[in-house]
Amino acid sequence: MAFETIIVDVEDHVALIKLNRPDALNALNQQLVGELCTALEEADANDKVRCIVVTGSEKAFAAGADIKEMSSMTYAEVNATNLFASVNDRIVAIRKPIIAAVSGYALGGGCELAMACDFIIASDTAKFGQPEVNLGVIAGIGGSQRLTRFVGKSKAMDMNLTGRFMDAEEAERSGLISRMVPAKKLMDEAMGAAQKIAEKSMIATRAAKEAVNRSYETTLTEGLLFERRVFHALFATEDQKEGMNAFMEKRQAQFRDR
Repeated sequence: MAFETIIVDVEDHVALIKLNRPDALNALNQQLVGELCTALEEADANDKVRCIVVTGSEKAFAAGADIKEMSSMTYAEVNATNLFASVNDRIVAIRKPIIAAVSGYALGGGCELAMACDFIIASDTAKFGQPEVNLGVIAGIGGSQRLTRFVGKSKAMDMNLTGRFMDAEEAERSGLISRMVPAKKLMDEAMGAAQKIAEKSMIATRAAKEAVNRSYETTLTEGLLFERRVFHALFATEDQKEGMNAFMEKRQAQFRDR
């Protein structure tokens, strides 16, 4: 379908989804998040896509939710529509790996969108924050929950209560992002990581994503049991045989997702 607030390009088994509201620093309005979720679902269902990259502009990944759109809403309205609930639910339902490539501002809903992806690669110009408290509200798409799991209670409290920003260096040191790179190399790094993922067995990458996510949802004992059962199950696939044989034969594995 045709999109107005995002740009989608599929090449070499990677779907690149670029947020495209430059005049609003990619602020997340209902149209953008709806189109983004639809694009993610289409990529998840596309057999040619094996990994997804979500990015914005050099100046802003996404500078937050669209305040103009929300400012006049009442409690009854946001409660009745369960504002932003479907965004979270639809993104976490995507089974293929999603990389967030972040440059510039990732604030409020932008920070939360990045955290909803599987991991974040950021440029050295990136700035993360949950400044909703400055607007008389709090984070609503995971900023008090995912951020705390990523960086710990103290830093999450600091950011949610003061509204201060975290630069890329602190974000890498705190575990919010997987790696920091020069701004000019951001997309090369993100697409390179996506290509590496795309070369793997999709059965294995989906299983790895599910297993890591499960670690946040259950106890260590249950998580280890889940991991082990999925590990055992992968021995029923052709890709496991191909991967191990290729390793022993010192050649590149040719996975077929079977």
